[in-house]
Amino acid sequence: MSVVRLNHLQKTFRLKQKAAGLKGSMRSLFRPVWQTVEAVKEVSLELDEGELLAFIGPNGAGKSTTIKMLTGILFPSAGEAEVLGYVPWKQRRELSYHIGSVFGQKPQLWYHLPPIDTFELFAHIYELDHAAFVKRQAFLIEALGIGDWLNTPVRKLSLGQRMRCEIAASMLHAPRILFLDEPTIGLDVIAKQQLREAIKTLHDEEKLTIFLTSHDAGDVESLCKRVVVINHGQVIFDDRTSALKRRFLRRKIIGVRFGQPIEDKFSLEDATILKRGTWGLKIELDTHVRPVENLIAALMAYAPIVDLTVEDPPMEEIIREIYQADNAVEVERLGEPQGALP
Repeated sequence: MSVVRLNHLQKTFRLKQKAAGLKGSMRSLFRPVWQTVEAVKEVSLELDEGELLAFIGPNGAGKSTTIKMLTGILFPSAGEAEVLGYVPWKQRRELSYHIGSVFGQKPQLWYHLPPIDTFELFAHIYELDHAAFVKRQAFLIEALGIGDWLNTPVRKLSLGQRMRCEIAASMLHAPRILFLDEPTIGLDVIAKQQLREAIKTLHDEEKLTIFLTSHDAGDVESLCKRVVVINHGQVIFDDRTSALKRRFLRRKIIGVRFGQPIEDKFSLEDATILKRGTWGLKIELDTHVRPVENLIAALMAYAPIVDLTVEDPPMEEIIREIYQADNAVEVERLGEPQGALP
């Protein structure tokens, strides 16, 4: 069952252009020149209950604007949207009891108070039964591993500790949907992994629907089964994360170690040798030009192989290629095999 539905959702902003110089400033004061910016262009998608969706795109693509419309913060310029049957910008108060949101750069915890005080404040705001609140708080403390910091002022917490407390605060009223906007921004590797595990725990134990935006490909790869890519305000890809890798993963990095020294004249067709040693090679291969098995067969024919590894490039590289495409047609072209051997 769809719990989030967007139908040709649009958001346009009018920005006043600033003129250069004193005379230009005076002209713009009395005869301002306005520029229209389409932040979101007819975005249509549906999100099923219990789904964990990655909504990704470059800076300025329209991700945060879309989330703000879905949570009722912004009114759209055109189109329709429903979240749990509510129209967010018309029924924001009613919707707020059923959704939670965390914006990575906009804290909701009180800076000079310990998290436990904000939790109690939120319990009153959401009109939670005290016994239910105590039970819910205990569950979140355990699930997110925040018990040691509850009485520490927020200003003294690390960013990773604060973000886990932010998620706990947004989950106190047991929302059905959680909107996460850049939750791992600025975190170190360990803190990112801990936060991802906490998000996964909440999703698995509560069948929570999560709408996630992130610039970190690790968030997408480790958490989400479905990914929607938005660029220039419009959806250019919507499919499973595995399909994203399968369609756009063109390169392989192959490491090989032979049982005998490599001749200086040794070379490979339709492949690039990145690193050459006495006994081994590191090779980059475009699989749309030459299949992996074809290259491995050539290596085995050259000399006995002692060790062989085949690795994918980082997912960041795949996503970067998609971002750099101008439109959906270009994205489709990137995903098509080009000159692959039979």
